[in-house]
Amino acid sequence: MIRQTVTHSEEDTRSFARSFAAGLRRGDVVALSGELGAGKTQFVKGVCDAFGVREHVTSPTFVILNRYGGNAADGSEILLYHLDLYRVKSLEEIYDIGFEEFFYGTGIALVEWAELLGELLPQRRYDVRLSLGERENERKIEIQLAGGQHGSTPSVLSEKARA
Repeated sequence: MIRQTVTHSEEDTRSFARSFAAGLRRGDVVALSGELGAGKTQFVKGVCDAFGVREHVTSPTFVILNRYGGNAADGSEILLYHLDLYRVKSLEEIYDIGFEEFFYGTGIALVEWAELLGELLPQRRYDVRLSLGERENERKIEIQLAGGQHGSTPSVLSEKARA
């Protein structure tokens, strides 16, 4: 299942991500890919907004991981793990931070530069590809569910794909 959209500002990207996040549940992994400046962190900010994260959301480029506390739809606390693998030099670094907790736990993992994980990337995940559009602030976003159903498919994926 696939969904595509084009956004025209950072706020549009965050808004689209908030809509997508409405269908996320505990244990989901969102694998983000795209060149530098494509909007991966803006997408993560939108997801965090949807979960009521109050902390300032920034890319953890130099620290690899940021943890944010938010609220699930039922009001219970949920952790969002934001990983940025841009500067990771080996898979050993991923093992050292305890990736299993983030990918197979009860929180939601948002992974920038996820393609660098190779086989460590969970089979069941959402692949989010962001790319620069033709205009300055335009971004193309494509979301695909990998590895089968996660239970209920987010409404953002079940809508008819649009360019």
